[in-house]
Amino acid sequence: MNLDSILDELRSYRTRMDQAIAALQGTVGVGRAAKAAGTQRRPMSAAARARIGASKKAWWTKQKRNSGAVKKPTLIHTARRKPMSPAARKKLSAQMKARWAERKKAA
Repeated sequence: MNLDSILDELRSYRTRMDQAIAALQGTVGVGRAAKAAGTQRRPMSAAARARIGASKKAWWTKQKRNSGAVKKPTLIHTARRKPMSPAARKKLSAQMKARWAERKKAA
């Protein structure tokens, strides 16, 4: 083998490698939404992240303190009501049955 044939073979190999690299670079962004130019996010420093975290922690502490303890909702209205008489229960039952019969007939 002479020097010229070796150089030609290396050049063709380099061309194939360049094409392979270009093809691979073209597939890097596939599957992800392409970002618009200049919209790359800047990394946040550890100090900034710590400062923001501390302020958010203080904010949550303040929110919890101002809202008081989480109370279980109580049924105030049912505690004050008198129990329904059987006659009133029958009357309401008849009214509801009549309403449902109307809806069923209309449908």
